[in-house]
Amino acid sequence: MHPKNPFNTDYDFDFLIKHYPALKEFVFKNKYGNVTIQFSSKEAINALNTALIKSYYQIDWNIPNANLCPPIPGRLDYLFHIADLIPKQTLKLLDIGTGANLIYPILATCHFNWDCTASEVALTSLEHAQAIIDQNTALQTITLRHQNYKNHILEHIIQPKDKFDVVVCNPPFFKSRADAQKRNQRKVKNLKLNDKEPLNFGGQSHELWYKGGEEAFIKKMATESALFKRQVQWFTALVSQKDHLKNIKRAINKTQPTEVRIIEMAQGNKQSRCIAWTFE
Repeated sequence: MHPKNPFNTDYDFDFLIKHYPALKEFVFKNKYGNVTIQFSSKEAINALNTALIKSYYQIDWNIPNANLCPPIPGRLDYLFHIADLIPKQTLKLLDIGTGANLIYPILATCHFNWDCTASEVALTSLEHAQAIIDQNTALQTITLRHQNYKNHILEHIIQPKDKFDVVVCNPPFFKSRADAQKRNQRKVKNLKLNDKEPLNFGGQSHELWYKGGEEAFIKKMATESALFKRQVQWFTALVSQKDHLKNIKRAINKTQPTEVRIIEMAQGNKQSRCIAWTFE
């Protein structure tokens, strides 16, 4: 985890419960005497991340049960690496696919004081994101845009007069509903959970899968990025599968960027990375 990330130490559950008492019912001592939560429980994950947002940023935040619950430490880690990539005091950030959780604009606004715009294809998710903004004075500077065209990513979102320092994106990971269910069954087996246990992080179809998965999504994003090479300094996207990097990088290089970077990230035992490219 990035050394500046405030979540790179064990959670202080007493501190979190003080600010968000609803977390208490999910906290217990495991057989090793460590205070923790059941990380296979969607409700526990939601409570933990809600407590983190409330405790550290004083933001009233909630997401519908059916929507994706983002892991706050990992999402903040991505932004710390963006801050290293573009060492400016204030950035103009565009979040592609912000979802109902609005997490990147919230963290970018509250932790870094960046100027944020976010897009979303699902109207219900966009409406919930707007409700979060309306509920919190600190988030009033965030601008939301609806992507009316499901087959486009950057087009119809970036307007002619826009200038952004960076685009961030956590693309849909799975290739289809069947792929998502298959991966979840494997996780259930590995964690020795009941086979009816749902995805612990939740998620709607547009959040979890895209035809061709993350590889196809980022390739499409790369193609469209060439249209906005004078309006965006850096385009970035999370890549969950290292095996996808070769084909993704090849697609990006076809657009003739001046530089492509792979930024490695780690949260505990989980390895991830983002890919970044620029035409400047």
